[in-house]
Amino acid sequence: MTDDTTSTASSAGARTATASAPAAERRSRMLEVTGLSAWYGEARVLSDVSIDVAPGEVVTLVGRNGAGKTTLLRSVMGLHPQMQGTISLDGADLGRRSADARARAGIGWVPDDRGIYASLTVAENLLLPPVVHPDAWPIERVYEFFPVLHERRDFPGTKLSGGEQQMLAMARVLRMGSRLLLLDEPSEGLAPVIVQRIGEIIREIKGQGVGVLLVEQNVKFASTVADRHYLLAQGQVVEHLGNDDFTAREGELLTYLGM
Repeated sequence: MTDDTTSTASSAGARTATASAPAAERRSRMLEVTGLSAWYGEARVLSDVSIDVAPGEVVTLVGRNGAGKTTLLRSVMGLHPQMQGTISLDGADLGRRSADARARAGIGWVPDDRGIYASLTVAENLLLPPVVHPDAWPIERVYEFFPVLHERRDFPGTKLSGGEQQMLAMARVLRMGSRLLLLDEPSEGLAPVIVQRIGEIIREIKGQGVGVLLVEQNVKFASTVADRHYLLAQGQVVEHLGNDDFTAREGELLTYLGM
C-alpha cells in the first residue's frame, strides 16, 4: 500500500469504527484488549491496539508479515512478557497471570506449528492436557466431531497429515474446555479441500458459542468464516471491517498483502 492508500485506509477505518461503535457496545464481550503495546527488546511491535471478541464470534487479524499479529495472540495468551495494556476475559482482568492460568481460565492456544507431541499418539495428545472447564468436550464428542482423529487415534501425532495435525491441535483445546480459541494461520500450507474442512469446523464451533481470534493471511478463507476483521499495519489497527465490507474489498486487500 502506498502512503496515500494507508492514509485512506486509516481514515476509512476511523469512519468504520465510529459507525460500528453502537453495535460494539451492544455486543457481549468475551475477550477485550485495550491499549495494548508490546516490544521485543527496544523495538515496539504493537502500539495501542484495542480489539474484542464476543462469544460465538470469529474475528480475524489480517496484515502483512511483521505487522504484529502473532505477537498480539501471544500477548493474549500470556506468552509475551514485554507488553502493557489491559486484557480481560469475561470481564476479569488477566493482568500478569501466567499462560497456564489463562489456559485454565478458558483460553486455548493453537500455534502455527500446531504443537503436536511427537512421542505421543493422537489419543495421548488429546488426553494429556488437563480439563479446565465444565464445558470441556468429552473424548467421545471429540471423536464424533473429528472422525479422522478416531480413525488415527493410535497413530503417532506427527505421522498425521498437516490438516489432520491442525484438527488435532484444535480438538485438544476443545477437550480441555477452552471457550476462546487463538488460531495462528490454520490454513497455511494445507490443500484447498482441507482448508474448506477447517473452515467448516470453525463455523461449527462458533455455533456452539466458542469465540475465535484468528490470525490469517488467506483473505478468501477469512471471509468465509469471520464476522469482523481488524487490519494491522506496523503494529496498529488501521481498519476495523465487517465481513461484507471486507469481502467487497477483497481485491484491494489481496494486493496489499502481496498475494
